Amino acid sequence: MKKLFSAIIAVMAMCFVSANATAQDRSEILKVYNWADYIDEDLLDEFEEWYFQETGKKVEVSYQLFDINEIMLTKIEIGKEDYDVVCPSDYIIERMLKKDLLLPIDRDFGSTPDYTRNISPFINGLLEEVTSGIREGRNYAIGYMWGTTGILYNTKYVTEEEANTWGILWNPKFTDKILMKDAFHDVYCSVMLYLKQDVIKKGLMTISQVMNDYTPASIQMFLDTISKAKSNFNGWEVDFGKERMAQEKAWVNLTWSGDAMWALDEIGEETHLAYTVPKEGSNIWFDGWVIPKYAQNVEAARYFINFMCMPENAMRNMDYIGYVSAVATPEILESKIEEDLEESIDLSYFFGPGAESVKVNSVQYPDKKTIENCAMMHDAGDRTEALMDMWSQVKGDSLSVSTVVIIVIVLGAGLFLIIKKSSKKKSKKSSKRK
Repeated sequence: MKKLFSAIIAVMAMCFVSANATAQDRSEILKVYNWADYIDEDLLDEFEEWYFQETGKKVEVSYQLFDINEIMLTKIEIGKEDYDVVCPSDYIIERMLKKDLLLPIDRDFGSTPDYTRNISPFINGLLEEVTSGIREGRNYAIGYMWGTTGILYNTKYVTEEEANTWGILWNPKFTDKILMKDAFHDVYCSVMLYLKQDVIKKGLMTISQVMNDYTPASIQMFLDTISKAKSNFNGWEVDFGKERMAQEKAWVNLTWSGDAMWALDEIGEETHLAYTVPKEGSNIWFDGWVIPKYAQNVEAARYFINFMCMPENAMRNMDYIGYVSAVATPEILESKIEEDLEESIDLSYFFGPGAESVKVNSVQYPDKKTIENCAMMHDAGDRTEALMDMWSQVKGDSLSVSTVVIIVIVLGAGLFLIIKKSSKKKSKKSSKRK
């Protein structure tokens, strides 16, 4: 409940700030909206210098953070917030395309190289899957980071066999020792793969079809089944799970590969943590840079995206946040090779020919066989509200997420009208003075 009201207050505050910033000169400002802890922020200042060198124009980066895709989307769709660059997740990019909320990205940078060409064909292939009608995903978004959803576990208390199935969520051995990612799409897809594994094995449905099955019957099946596992859950987390796992306050965490990598790096050589993608399969996700429909500095926005695709900047971001860049160049592959690893893996799907047998950390870069057992989750369309309400029931919130969104919209619209009315009064007073 506290989180829900915090979200309302935060959005109201941001609406107020946005409404009062409309008069600000935007010709030299680039508004970037990104996830927390998802970039090496030193690069922001460096971009300002690089942009001036490349174009002769000054720009100042205004950097803001979000932690919920849907709140970000509401600000842009309903509030018409003028962010220039945003980093939504795959299914939200798909939804934004459906709602005509994105501008195509012009990749003509004149004498400046087009670094977006460095994006892996694998990621561009995923972008093709979020195409909506005549709007092709690869023309409206550039991949940024990607990964898998899996199980981070403490090897002192959990065996590899126990962790290698989503069934671990119901294992009574781990009562009050499991942390769940507060991301309903990821959890839903993972649980459905477990519940319908026999359907997949019989060839009646594909992994993608099961993950994106949002029928009322499937949603109810998820709700009934996950509710039986709640006594095992230590809590719901968006970002603090990796710290709790590193501190051994929990033994199992349904999480993203990047968070798992952070935890593994944090503990170092004394680690008792491991990460696996369960045998039933999982989802491959990606986040990408987009330029929203209401952006006011489109040129700086596309140069910013291009700047982030430079190999050296991609490597810095990966080192800083632990996630894996969508950029696939020889220097990045070379930087990730660890000759002391026992096994080689096949990364030809990502880096192309020559990467069929390389010694690279499989938490960051899954083997080709693992990827072939995964799929991407898609926008639930008109079933989104049903999913959000179901998630509210799972977590025990007395207010559903959809209700909160409605409250935010109503309050935001009311605040907008008040500010607009106030602005008109000020305008009339000014004209009288003239």
